Amino acid sequence: MTEALRENLLHGQVAVVTGGGTGIGKIIARDLASHGARVVIASRNLERLEATAAELRALGGSVKAAACDISDPAQVKTLANAVLAEHGRADILVNNAAANFIWPSEKMTPVRWRKVIDIVLNGTFYCSLEFGSGMLAQSSGSIVNIVAAYAWTGAPGLAPSASAKAGVMALTRTLGAEWAGRGVRVNAIAPGPIDVPQTRERLWPTEEMRRKVLAGTPLGRFGSEEDVSALVLFLSSELGRNITGEVITTDGGQSLGRGALDMLGEIQKLRRKPAPASA
Repeated sequence: MTEALRENLLHGQVAVVTGGGTGIGKIIARDLASHGARVVIASRNLERLEATAAELRALGGSVKAAACDISDPAQVKTLANAVLAEHGRADILVNNAAANFIWPSEKMTPVRWRKVIDIVLNGTFYCSLEFGSGMLAQSSGSIVNIVAAYAWTGAPGLAPSASAKAGVMALTRTLGAEWAGRGVRVNAIAPGPIDVPQTRERLWPTEEMRRKVLAGTPLGRFGSEEDVSALVLFLSSELGRNITGEVITTDGGQSLGRGALDMLGEIQKLRRKPAPASA
């Protein structure tokens, strides 16, 4: 999908992708590298990161792995210092790492709540602060935060994630305004449901639910990881040079009619039903 963009679009730039070992983060890292960026992928699972980095290097990209728990500001500082020591700069930061689960709000525990907030909201802030400081010093840089379409509307069973991602939206606008005059752009992408096995299991576990979700999506298709990655390339490159503080939704128009968000309510009803008695 990103083949329409020139191969050297990001030549010479250094990009950091959190949560880069799997899923959307892996595809973002692949596409940044294929367009000339030197990429560092970071997450807690170093073994998985190393495997992904090796896979992407085999495709011709410059990709290295670095272990980091972004909910720990000390580890984020260590990561930023390591990137600076090896590459001398960071031009692009993609805050993609996330934590999420579908759970009724009345059953939410403080531990579950803090886990999501610490990674999604606090981790995004810590990374933006550490890498953004370097970008401000060099008077250039682009930060792209990956949020979710349900952060606009809320969604049943997603109180911690919706709240955290809504906070990231506010942070995006705030930093976008605060740093615009100093050469650093900050934007966010809000995807709708991405058609991958994990999402199918969580949001449309039955074929009937899948049909209902599609019926509530004006474009009649689910999103893909490549849809998100293409927007990252656009926003992080010179193509997006006049955009900052924006949150771009890519959900096939689903948020217009809520689509999968209504299905979350149905899933919650199923989870509240008492388990059948054992024989």
